[in-house]
Amino acid sequence: MKICIINGPNLNLLGKREPEVYGSQTFEDYFKILQEKFPNIELSYYQSNIEGELIGKIQEVGFTFDGIILNAGAYTHTSIGLGDAMKAVTTPVIEVHISNTYARESFRHQSYLSGNAKGVILGFGLKSYELAIQSFL
Repeated sequence: MKICIINGPNLNLLGKREPEVYGSQTFEDYFKILQEKFPNIELSYYQSNIEGELIGKIQEVGFTFDGIILNAGAYTHTSIGLGDAMKAVTTPVIEVHISNTYARESFRHQSYLSGNAKGVILGFGLKSYELAIQSFL
């Protein structure tokens, strides 16, 4: 099984950015834990702050991988293009958020991705990614 985790803008700052919201662990460190926890799954990881690069990655893996876990960060609330990319590929996508977006600012309550996702997991911290992986098993 091949699963690609795709993270959007500012998620490269995990461990430094707003630790009260996002925690103090870097995603790279957490990714190693995921790889150890799921040794029979080929996990890959991609992060970009650029919307078009995220769309390109979805298109690149969206016909050959078994699953995509997408945390589009702020693009969740603004990007019709990412939603269209999700709809265009055959690989199922799980939308993930570290925080509970509904407990935050009202603009974070809108997602242009959810309608094209197999499912949405939010509010469980970094464990949201583990739950998304388990949903593919």
